[in-house]
Amino acid sequence: MAPGKYRLLNVARVFPSAPATGVVKGKTHPSHLHGRRGPAWMKDRGGLRGGGGFAKRCRHWARRRAFGVISGHWEERDFAVMASPNPSMIYDYSGFPEHTYRIKYAAPGSPQTAERVRVLIEGAGFPTHLDEQRGFDHGTFAPLAVIYPNADVPVLQLSLKRGYDPGDHIAVGRALAPLRDEGVLIVGSGLSYHNLREFGPGAKAASTAFDQWLQATLVTASPADRITRLIEWEAAPAARKAHPQEDHLLPL
Repeated sequence: MAPGKYRLLNVARVFPSAPATGVVKGKTHPSHLHGRRGPAWMKDRGGLRGGGGFAKRCRHWARRRAFGVISGHWEERDFAVMASPNPSMIYDYSGFPEHTYRIKYAAPGSPQTAERVRVLIEGAGFPTHLDEQRGFDHGTFAPLAVIYPNADVPVLQLSLKRGYDPGDHIAVGRALAPLRDEGVLIVGSGLSYHNLREFGPGAKAASTAFDQWLQATLVTASPADRITRLIEWEAAPAARKAHPQEDHLLPL
């Protein structure tokens, strides 16, 4: 992916879940990795209208129970789950225009869904906890303001786990698969290229090399090879050029 452009991946095609259980009219929700911009662009209110095909698809699926967002902007010692019924705003950036510190995304939380997430993660053998104080960071409110500006679908976030072990994050992703049959649309919020020191034309070679590896890993590799490649992602071409820190890759 060229720097400055954004990819949408239907992760459900990469990590398919079990067949639908009949919940939500028997439909299994997709899951997506959504590359999003920073908050400054939101000054252009026109950017909040429509949102393209992705936003339209998500609006269809979002007439359900909740959005579950894995944001690259929240990490804890163990996996943590947002459990506030009315999440606050977290302006987790600096140096942006003043208006970006007044953005509001007033979606309710979903403590009931948060408890379900906690049970699934603990069932997979990972310690976790509910966080009733955590609010929406821009990894959540920036894309959702486009996808569902009415903000009337409950939203909860799941943190990354400090240390960034890819195997742990893949295991938790598998553990959360039942949510797709329970009316929850899962959105990973990150980027396939995230090197803030090397955006622009100078990043093209590294971005292209890693992007080609990622496409091959997700689209053409066998399921077993895919998992191995993702766990060993640092061996990919230009891996640490594309991701000096992997917080924006792990939501995948």
